[in-house]
Amino acid sequence: MDWFYSFPNMNDDTLRNLKKTLDEGFKAFTRQYGDVIESFFEPLQYFLIQAERFMTATPWPIMILLIGGIAWIASRNWKIVAGTVITLLLIGYFDMWSDAMKTIAMIFVGTVVSIVVGIPIGIVMARSDSFQRLVNPILDVMQTMPSFVYLIPVVMLLGIGKVPGLIAVVIYAIPPMIRLTNLGIRLVDKDVLEAADAFGSSSWQRLKNVQIPLALPTIMAGINQTIMMALAMVVIASMIGVQGLGQPVLRSVNGQFFSLGLFNGLAIVGIAIIFDRVSQAYGKRLQKHQEVVHG
Repeated sequence: MDWFYSFPNMNDDTLRNLKKTLDEGFKAFTRQYGDVIESFFEPLQYFLIQAERFMTATPWPIMILLIGGIAWIASRNWKIVAGTVITLLLIGYFDMWSDAMKTIAMIFVGTVVSIVVGIPIGIVMARSDSFQRLVNPILDVMQTMPSFVYLIPVVMLLGIGKVPGLIAVVIYAIPPMIRLTNLGIRLVDKDVLEAADAFGSSSWQRLKNVQIPLALPTIMAGINQTIMMALAMVVIASMIGVQGLGQPVLRSVNGQFFSLGLFNGLAIVGIAIIFDRVSQAYGKRLQKHQEVVHG
């Protein structure tokens, strides 16, 4: 009755050889194409470095005014603006300003990349059921795979540094952007699309002038979720050299420094709340605008 209690499994030697073959194959791929892949991501590295330099080199009063101005333009809510400014002042007062700016730069670049890549994929998914059936399982794997696992192939391909961390952040954060773009476009009222067709709109005009504007609140929800997931990945990405608030948290875990982890963790929470409230308020403004325009 041993078979009843012990699940039948692959022979140990066979399993070992399979793992060895996969490892050697990936290492051979890395040796052959690693330099090409690294050069492909050089523009992304330049973008990230410039964003980080801008955030850290700009005087703090100007940065607070700039971020507060963006919060006002997006939300038109003085309470959100006041909360944003107070949170940033507290982060700076507790000597976390530079790390916070590096984290915001990483989130900004990761979100921009996720939007640039995710929205077109979501649009194609909305226009093609077969493509949606192909992409959905990939997104399921991306959303359920433990976040630490993303670091392994990225580090083997590109080593340790900012770009590998950024790629890991994007891979982890992009699925909501793709899914909600697809959902938002599919939820556009068919009567509205028929009216657009009746007025002679081309496929591109219908997408640009009807589907995307009506799907914007849902797309904004996707951007909000992408930002939240990118922030969640910041601490994990610090394991491969991503600078910012994640590295002090990692040091606090390794050295058991409670206050260091607490302060930097609260700073991450504060930044997350700023992004969340501002993006949600902007999404609600878009929703109200669409309701007024389309009655």
